[in-house]
Amino acid sequence: MREAVLNAVAHRDYRLGGSIFVRQFAKRLEVVSPGGLPPGITPENIIDQQNPRNRRLAEALARCGLIERSGQGLNLMVENAVRHGKPLPSFAGTAAHEVRLTLEGGVRNPAFVSFMEKLGDQALRSLSTDDFLTLDAVHREQPLTSRLKDRLPGLVSLGAIEAIGRGRGAKHLLSRDFHAALGAKGVYTRKKGLDRNTTKALLLRHIDDSASSGTKMEELQQVLPALPRCQIQVLLRELRKEGAVHSIGVTKGARWYPGPGSIAI
Repeated sequence: MREAVLNAVAHRDYRLGGSIFVRQFAKRLEVVSPGGLPPGITPENIIDQQNPRNRRLAEALARCGLIERSGQGLNLMVENAVRHGKPLPSFAGTAAHEVRLTLEGGVRNPAFVSFMEKLGDQALRSLSTDDFLTLDAVHREQPLTSRLKDRLPGLVSLGAIEAIGRGRGAKHLLSRDFHAALGAKGVYTRKKGLDRNTTKALLLRHIDDSASSGTKMEELQQVLPALPRCQIQVLLRELRKEGAVHSIGVTKGARWYPGPGSIAI
């Protein structure tokens, strides 16, 4: 809340009349300031791009100790929102004549808050804003941008996230500790194992349906378009090791057939 008000004071358009309004509701806080976002800044890039409208004022607030350094207020709001299980700050309703920032007060998932506390202050202090955004997106099962995907290896090393599969086709979920805090160990087991088993079942079903002519790799890529070729090959090797399929031919000309012990699904 403090950062939201300081941002409004530091970055409003003082060429316009009017006041900054702080509106408090039962479960949210709105801060509305005159003037739209500075040139080149949008709600989508506001965390990454900086274009202070009143640079000297922002520097003065920093020297007074009110802010750590210019441009970090929104980062702190985002990180604290994720850490406390709340929705991300929203700029919905922002227009050319005003910036509207909404902070939601409701905790979406108390178990996620316990999970973040379990990671520890030292670990959380080492995380970047993008790390927090990645955790939030994985928690809500939202797609990751290429920039956030770059943060996954570090979060896996930290033990906050686990990977299902390998390479570019891997999927990610919050760790076993999170699901334990939620009281949903069974959900963890399902997410951890069902996705891989389901993809293998889809491959096997298509191979079974095309048993007379065999199946080319191109067809299997059509069955699982979200997976890279290398990941499909890994699944096929697992099915062959299980005796469910076998191949005839090599490289691109290979065809896959049901193998001894395969089961129609």
